[in-house]
Amino acid sequence: MVVVRGEALREVPPELAVFSVSVAARDKDRQVVLTRLTERAAELRSALDDYADAIERRETSGVLVRPELKRGSERVTAYTGSVSTTVTVTDFAVLGELLLRLANQERTSVAGPWWQLRPGSRAGAEVRRAAIDDALGRAREYAEAVGATVDRLVEIHDEGTDGGRQPMMRAMAFRGESAADTDLELELDPQQQTVHASVVVRVAITEPSVFKIS
Repeated sequence: MVVVRGEALREVPPELAVFSVSVAARDKDRQVVLTRLTERAAELRSALDDYADAIERRETSGVLVRPELKRGSERVTAYTGSVSTTVTVTDFAVLGELLLRLANQERTSVAGPWWQLRPGSRAGAEVRRAAIDDALGRAREYAEAVGATVDRLVEIHDEGTDGGRQPMMRAMAFRGESAADTDLELELDPQQQTVHASVVVRVAITEPSVFKIS
């Protein structure tokens, strides 16, 4: 028997871009805050609707409305509120345009993108096959070193992968306050994703014909 470990590492383009966008409101009157927050959330939804073909998924990730208290007392000085949405984009060609449009809306904050591969991405399957090829190549080398050949595969043990994802290394943040230059263009460079696989392979070899003892 020969037991060997095989590895493979690949850098592949991301398949998804995820970002977070939040709209906010603040006023002394709670009803005013709720009204503004509702209006801005509706504007956000309308903007995202215009990019429906590029967006795979959008999810409300948080709603917050709270009073601000005067320090040392329970007197309310103002109310603040926010609605946050997580957006997953597949068409990177319009991503920069979308981010700028959202950031140009009043009291809107944008963070991201975080580049990802899809769960179960094909890139993961390809790198696992490469890791098995690496292990079998090593097994053949060991067998040849003692004058034998690989006879049959006995076992493949997956040591696990990193899931084909990397945390975002360089995020961008935008905050919209007032009307900005709508002619701006934002060019984005998608972050390459590192995919890693490691396997342990056990093979049976033919009877060795060479024995070297030093």
